[in-house]
Amino acid sequence: MKKVEAIIRADRLEDLKDALSKKNLTNGMTVSQVLGHGKQRGFAEYVRGQKIVPTLLAKVKVEIVVCDALVDDVVSSICQTVRTGDVGDGKIFIIPVDEVIRIRTGEKGRDAL
Repeated sequence: MKKVEAIIRADRLEDLKDALSKKNLTNGMTVSQVLGHGKQRGFAEYVRGQKIVPTLLAKVKVEIVVCDALVDDVVSSICQTVRTGDVGDGKIFIIPVDEVIRIRTGEKGRDAL
């Protein structure tokens, strides 16, 4: 099993949820609002005539745990759905998951997903 973490633009979240649901690629996900920056380190904007360069940008982190066989499909769907071609589209991280346990039933492994 793998955990796919995607840091994406907040306005692309609903499109991503719809795309993953239509392809039946996930039984669940965790979504968090996060702050961060990449290479661009923010962008300049003007507020009341003052130039402001925020150092941390608002993003959304989507976490999905899937079987190894579905990782490529999930990553492909995320890329196709959230890509705008502009700086700040986000990043995807893939992390190994040793075990999953459903607390309510005690099921383990793939059954717990």
